[in-house]
Amino acid sequence: MHKLEKLLRKRVGQGLKRQAITECSVWAERYRIMGQPFPGKWTFLHHPWLREMHDCQSELMVGQKSAQMGFTEDALNKAFFNIDIRGASVLYVLPASTPDARDFSTSRFDPALENSKHLKTLFTDVKNIHHKRAGFANLYIRGSRSRSQMKSVPVAIVILDEVDEMNQKNISLVFERTSGQLDKQIVMVSTPTIDKYGINYYFRQTSQEHYFFKCPYCSKYTELIWPDCVVITAEDLLDPNIKNTHLICKECKHILPHESKIEWLSIDNAKWVPSHTDRLARGFYINQLYSMTVKPYELAQAHFRASRDPADEQEFHNSKLGLTHEVEGARITDAIFDSCIGDYISTDVAPPNSVITLGIDVGTWLHYEVVQWFFDKPATSGADINMLARPRVLKAGKVKHFEELDRLLLQYGARYAVIDANPERRKAFEFASRFWGYVRICFYARGIGGKQIHLSADEELSVSVDRTSWMDTALGRFRTSRISLPKDIDLEYREQLKAPVRIYEKDKNGNPTGRYVTGNEEDHFAHARTYSEIALQLAVNVSGNQNITTGV
Repeated sequence: MHKLEKLLRKRVGQGLKRQAITECSVWAERYRIMGQPFPGKWTFLHHPWLREMHDCQSELMVGQKSAQMGFTEDALNKAFFNIDIRGASVLYVLPASTPDARDFSTSRFDPALENSKHLKTLFTDVKNIHHKRAGFANLYIRGSRSRSQMKSVPVAIVILDEVDEMNQKNISLVFERTSGQLDKQIVMVSTPTIDKYGINYYFRQTSQEHYFFKCPYCSKYTELIWPDCVVITAEDLLDPNIKNTHLICKECKHILPHESKIEWLSIDNAKWVPSHTDRLARGFYINQLYSMTVKPYELAQAHFRASRDPADEQEFHNSKLGLTHEVEGARITDAIFDSCIGDYISTDVAPPNSVITLGIDVGTWLHYEVVQWFFDKPATSGADINMLARPRVLKAGKVKHFEELDRLLLQYGARYAVIDANPERRKAFEFASRFWGYVRICFYARGIGGKQIHLSADEELSVSVDRTSWMDTALGRFRTSRISLPKDIDLEYREQLKAPVRIYEKDKNGNPTGRYVTGNEEDHFAHARTYSEIALQLAVNVSGNQNITTGV
């Protein structure tokens, strides 16, 4: 046979084989090569729950999961499959462009290409961290914090990885990237944080499927849940008997050996069971009790650590169990709020010789808080003025127009006001310009430590602060009852002060840290409260310590 004819037949045969690949799971098993911990050809043996997710065709697919359960590899395979077989472009969204996009390229994308000859030849241009080209198809890698990065990127597939770390306000913009496509899919995966926030908000709208398996001893279909399926054989973290911790079937109580999970969790022995059968979007949930690499005693160790540290407690529920969780005291409750209500009513006039600040959050409405400050003792050099002061809220409300803020500032004789810089930066700047030296616009910024206030040049009239540190100060007053509220305070103020939840976590060095997140509720008054606190420090700079700390 002529060499050209042999080559032609070979190419035709390869083409027919590729045309027969219509499912992502088949593509993964044929072309994806993995590294550690399970090197070699892609297989579903160690992550059997992923096969159905690979082949899910619903336009919205949501995965709420514990950490290291293979969901990101599923997302990657979906991206590669659609680029390779369908010739479709994919938008892969991470929390931030830097360092997330760089880390994704070096730890996920590059190894996938290095291990697979097929993928290496598929992509013709991989130098750009944010854009990988494969013929006419493209893989765009973007961060969620920049709206401009996600505009004008028409794609058929959008993948959002670690949804709870993203800028939630920009997610709806990402959804629009597929609006011009007939055949499209949006995939969202993440460990959760709190109820009705991030991945949990979207998961609640889906079929909410759980992975059930047939118990090898009682033959009942069941699932692994905490604590019903874990027998902890120790009293504390240091007890050597902890290594005997094991899994059991919650139906028959028989031990389920961790070493034989491959058998009793196999695809032929398990299935996804939906909580809702009348929803178009599919959602998948799984926890680390199913993991082939996490031993039962490791879960017990995490459980004991969670009992003594709030960051470990948050981590255990979110990353080990894949569940939403609030640490006790992380949110202002009705009881805490009620303990701060005084015996006075809101007023439109400030008492004479008062130290007054104004905090304003910008949105559809302009939510404001007017505060009168009392001081325990005069401040000394270097003292934290906010810790010496007690706020008495004179009034909290909202107005529609920026010009109405002028009246409020003059009406109460405010020493200083701080206003949210976004989303109406121009209008906020104009307001600050009208009261030069008494109003600043505020940015929540990264890289600023504690309660430092970074002042911009005077002509910019802005300040930059650390969001978490100042919200700790503003909301912490409720827990210590060092704030007074009028007894006719609006219900909206109450609900919005209860909205932010402090999430406890650890940074890359293992140091405890935190941040505030808000579910699907509005939190404008919580930020107005925070801006009032920042305004006090700025008022000190204007008035001087002697004038402002003489007591009221």
